[in-house]
Amino acid sequence: MKIAASPSRQDYLHALEALDTQLRWLSSWTVHNANHVREKRDGMKVGGHQASCASMTAIMAALYFHALRPQDKVAVKPHAGPVLHAIHYMLGNQSLDQLQRFRGLGGMQSYPSRTKDQIPVDFSTGSVGLGVAITAFASLVQDYLIAHGQMAVADAGRMIALMGDAELDEGNIYECLIEAYKHDIRNCWWIVDYNRQSLDHTTADRMFRRFDDIFETCGWRVLTLKYGKLQRAAFRRPGGKSLEEWIDNCPNVDFAALTYQGGAAWRTRLMADIGDKPHVARLLDGFDDAALAALMTNLGGHCVETLTEAFDSASGDDIPTMFIAYTIKGYGLPLAGHKDNHSGMMNPPQIAELRASLGIAEGDEWNPYAGLGDNVAAELDAFIKASPFAATRPVNQAEAIAIPSRLPVPDGTEQSTQGAFGRILMDLAQPGNAIGDRIVTTAPDVTQTTNLGGFVNRRGLFRRQEMADVFLAAKIPSAQKWSGHAAGQHIELGIAENNFFLMLAALGLSAPQFGTRLLPVGTVYDPFISRGLDALNYGCYQDARFLLVGTPSGLTLGAEGGAHQSINTPLIGMGQPNLTYFEPAFADEVALTMAYAFEHMQKPDGSSVYLRLSTRTIAQVDRADAGWEEDALNGGYWLREPAPDAEAAIVFTGAIAPEAMAAWEQLSEDIPGLGLLNVTSPDLLHRGWSAQCSARWTGGAYASCHAEALLSKLAPGAALVTVIDGSPGALSWLGGVKGMRVSPLGVDRFGQTGDLPDLYRTYRLDADAIVEATAELFAGN
Repeated sequence: MKIAASPSRQDYLHALEALDTQLRWLSSWTVHNANHVREKRDGMKVGGHQASCASMTAIMAALYFHALRPQDKVAVKPHAGPVLHAIHYMLGNQSLDQLQRFRGLGGMQSYPSRTKDQIPVDFSTGSVGLGVAITAFASLVQDYLIAHGQMAVADAGRMIALMGDAELDEGNIYECLIEAYKHDIRNCWWIVDYNRQSLDHTTADRMFRRFDDIFETCGWRVLTLKYGKLQRAAFRRPGGKSLEEWIDNCPNVDFAALTYQGGAAWRTRLMADIGDKPHVARLLDGFDDAALAALMTNLGGHCVETLTEAFDSASGDDIPTMFIAYTIKGYGLPLAGHKDNHSGMMNPPQIAELRASLGIAEGDEWNPYAGLGDNVAAELDAFIKASPFAATRPVNQAEAIAIPSRLPVPDGTEQSTQGAFGRILMDLAQPGNAIGDRIVTTAPDVTQTTNLGGFVNRRGLFRRQEMADVFLAAKIPSAQKWSGHAAGQHIELGIAENNFFLMLAALGLSAPQFGTRLLPVGTVYDPFISRGLDALNYGCYQDARFLLVGTPSGLTLGAEGGAHQSINTPLIGMGQPNLTYFEPAFADEVALTMAYAFEHMQKPDGSSVYLRLSTRTIAQVDRADAGWEEDALNGGYWLREPAPDAEAAIVFTGAIAPEAMAAWEQLSEDIPGLGLLNVTSPDLLHRGWSAQCSARWTGGAYASCHAEALLSKLAPGAALVTVIDGSPGALSWLGGVKGMRVSPLGVDRFGQTGDLPDLYRTYRLDADAIVEATAELFAGN
């Protein structure tokens, strides 16, 4: 191969073909090294997906070294992670050490990770389908920033997803597709590695053209890359039409099996099926077995000429485009086509045979240009460095948004936390408020019922095209005055929680992705956090920053019934990494935690924040001073300070405050010095205690955690009654901090309809239950 200084089209394609081969080798060797060369101390299979990588190498070579620009963002198919790392290895962005430690501690991750890999990763992938869908929402975020003058049109990139065809079984892709159509997304490419094999089976033949229909219906351009240049040339020869028709009608499973069996099997089958058709026998005689096998597997997704032409044809506009690139799973490897190749991998003799066929000397396996010779290696290296993607990527350094230490507290002697949230947000929406200018709200069709309506009235719905409020124009009274325009700051979504969390994740990555910091705020009915939990975890895994408001919550929804009453969301808040959970009881706590959230979302070591709120209106407490605030932001404070060495305390969280306070009033005369502890964040308290425990065995310096500091005011062996409108496990662990007796009250079974007195009594959340639980603790002492 010779690559000229100004290569001809043929030289250019040869360079991409060489890169395809090198990527296939490097990704295969990376997996092989981890499983067969590197020492295994535990005897466990390391794993990896050589076949899934091999089906993608031509697609990724053509994309990264031909079509991709520095401003484009790519979500790479999880199982093709080694190919992405091989690309960056050839670009000089990845170290040999990282490749050699694939799936080892501190090495390159199994699947591309924004936060744990050392190469640039635009979107983490691994949870199948979510890495695809987020690119559509990232496209919408880019449109939002451009419309708000926070990003130049010239800096806009394409949001690209490289997916396996099995990912098209994931329902979240179609939920996303519908939402993307509503918002008229642009600059989005989805490239399907259509190898028609998944972990357990071969794709159903009846799916032919169904994906095309679905995407075309939703406004996408669909480009099907079924045949490579060798096949297209053969189809033009006498007998070629019959061969083309046979390929089109061949069952997927048969095609896979014949690929694995090789040229002789192809010839036998073709002669049996169409050998009597005019000119077919003569056409097949023109190929020996090896050449016939190469012809039959020369699909569009393995032909860089076909791929580059397709990418070029879609590069001149911003129409969302789906490329269906037909491929062979395990292409170029001895695993090609075998139904067990998903998790299978080459054994040492097979990898040695592949190495020899590529002219790679033993010991030279990690050379990115192994087997090419010095001159060709130098030319190929120069080709890579001249590719658009090799140019310096934009450095996105978003400025911080100044947040005051506290936000104004809404007036009112009786308020709900949800109501306070809405009023605070509406206050921030006033014209000229710098914080309000960066807030973007979103909700899955629950904007009104989660108290975002006031913000939307003032700031509007985001629409690239003007959308008048018809009811307002007709002078029909309505509390919602929602006009849609390019300056709007609320992105309304349909009822699909996966879309909601992916939208939050995309908005929460605005700073690192586009260099503009946003303050995303998303509201959802608290019980339905669980419906989108995979997407929430996905957003947190890649360190997206947003404020999640789950409201209303718990049995306190009353008449809404068990389907709308959340139970385990406090445990989700406590257990989800990169998410800090608060459950305020009073309006001033809401203001405090919102200010904390907007600040914390911007810190390098910060995270997203989750507020669990309620529609229950309760009496507000009088504050003598602001001394409680620091403790509240650390997870809890004494609403009623215990006397020294007090023998008991009532511990509560959130909307159940009136019952806890009423029980304290009843018991305080009988139990002198009884304390009343308001836990504003079971998450932060537990996290601090856990860190304190780990310091004992990691050699860290011992420091009292906040939970221990609070409970140290009680006598050793004191009794605790904990109560929360949610899983009792969110608070019951507090007894372990100082070895105290605990009676945990909470919700551990599905709720039902009813008013609050009935429900609280039935589920033992009322003041009487707290009093009884306290008495039982002392009776058993």
